[in-house]
Amino acid sequence: MKLTFSLDEINSVAKRILAENPRKIILFHGAMGVGKTTFIKALAKSLGVEEATSSPSFSLVNEYHSVEDEIIYHFDFYRLKTETEALDMGVDDYLYSGNWCFIEWAEKIPSLIPEDHSVIKLEMISETKRSIELR
Repeated sequence: MKLTFSLDEINSVAKRILAENPRKIILFHGAMGVGKTTFIKALAKSLGVEEATSSPSFSLVNEYHSVEDEIIYHFDFYRLKTETEALDMGVDDYLYSGNWCFIEWAEKIPSLIPEDHSVIKLEMISETKRSIELR
């Protein structure tokens, strides 16, 4: 599935992506500043997260709970130097928990990613338009 959307359509696009029944582990690819975190916020909202969401740039992972008690993990591995750092934080426990795992900068931990995952690729078309592809 590939779509082009404007930023004011982000919530409806998030719902369309979830309607495609992606795997619960989703890797997000795209250049710095393309809107990966913003799109993950829209996905969390669509899954019923009512609390404020933010980038886990410094903590590596943020945990959110939906109104239906689903757990959503949001990872940002940009600052990782080695896969060992991810293992030290217990990434395997998160990835094999059966909960939603949204991962930015997954290319930093290539050998740790389970085979059963989906990929979302975001590209900037203009300041207000993005292209999104779910694989």
